[in-house]
Amino acid sequence: MKNSEFDMSEKVALVTGASSGLGAHFARELAIRGAKVVVTARRTEKLENVAREILSLGGEVVSIPIDVTERKSIKNCFDEVEKRYGVVNLVCNNAGVAKPEKAVDVDEASWDKILDTNLKGVWMVAKEAAKRMISEEVSGSIVNTASIMGLRVALNRASYAASKAAVIQLTKALALEWSEYNIRVNALCPGFFVTEMTEHYFLQPSFAKYMKTIVPKRAGDMDEITAPFLLLASDAGSYLNGICIPVDGGHSLGKI
Repeated sequence: MKNSEFDMSEKVALVTGASSGLGAHFARELAIRGAKVVVTARRTEKLENVAREILSLGGEVVSIPIDVTERKSIKNCFDEVEKRYGVVNLVCNNAGVAKPEKAVDVDEASWDKILDTNLKGVWMVAKEAAKRMISEEVSGSIVNTASIMGLRVALNRASYAASKAAVIQLTKALALEWSEYNIRVNALCPGFFVTEMTEHYFLQPSFAKYMKTIVPKRAGDMDEITAPFLLLASDAGSYLNGICIPVDGGHSLGKI
């Protein structure tokens, strides 16, 4: 286990979208710092792989399949966690989907899938966590994964950008309402990181040319989002509330 100012030994942490990418990375980082980690996602096999990896690192973890668009699934997950570990006091709201397409080609089903997962899912998980923390008078932290697309826009990203912009505003609204219960709500706005969701872009020659035009001229390394996440998640960030941090190497300052 790592010892640092980002001590997580008192945390019961629930991570959504933990079967791959940023979610899996956040779950590992929390576990090796002492948190009791609950990894959740829809893809059971991939989720189990992440859980086994965390166990091999000496972490404490349980995997629970969840659909963040279904209220009953969320409630059942929190019920199971409480029986095992007690009240969740740290949420990493990371589940998300994307489908690049022109705005005129977005059909209702595609729009609903993106907004239901990226926005409604964030709201329902945060709400369930907050209700239980408030009831038990437990302080905590909620870290939502937004995107630099919530701050700026790009071609063929209308539904995704709308969902992530809404997550940013939701983060601020919840931070304001729940501050009286000592529940902090913040957000990360990642730029490009190589994950399962984005890796196909990096195989395209046109994308390689595009990457040379942005401010950092490269994707971020996973370790470069670790400290920003841990700052918001841990007690080290106890005076941070309602903020949304771009972690993008300056990408959002230039060409999107």
